[in-house]
Amino acid sequence: MGAMPHPTFILRDAMPADVPNVLRLIRGLADYERLLDQVVMTESELHDALFGLRPLAYAQLAEADGKGVGLALWYHTFSTFRGRPDIFLEDLFVEPDYRGRGIGLALLRNLAQRAVAEKCRRVEWRVLNWNAPSIAFYESLGATRMADWHVRRLEGDALAALARGA
Repeated sequence: MGAMPHPTFILRDAMPADVPNVLRLIRGLADYERLLDQVVMTESELHDALFGLRPLAYAQLAEADGKGVGLALWYHTFSTFRGRPDIFLEDLFVEPDYRGRGIGLALLRNLAQRAVAEKCRRVEWRVLNWNAPSIAFYESLGATRMADWHVRRLEGDALAALARGA
């Protein structure tokens, strides 16, 4: 018996009614990354972030079989050296049963097209060191590892202490 053809999918910008689905996909990514316990955002907070008076992020869904199966969530950063915006891809996720169908590639391609249209210099993201399948996928697209830069984070007690001037 031959391989079954994959059902088609569509990409579309998320709408307010999609917030529960977007949060479900964010949780799916967090579960895959072994970080599900860190997802504390509510639907209301996500709605405000995506559709509030001053949106902080943007989301695109991939739909197949009548449901959301993939997500790209991003926001803009700014390069002071170039005076141009960049795009930071916060989340890229495709449900396991829908991987290998070109959905992740389509989401990234669409984001690259947006970046070019908006005159962004680049699209950046992070990937966990152990995530070999994703790293291989990104490298196949020509994405490069930023060997000269280290991510730093200030949070929790250290963030509060700095804010207080302590």
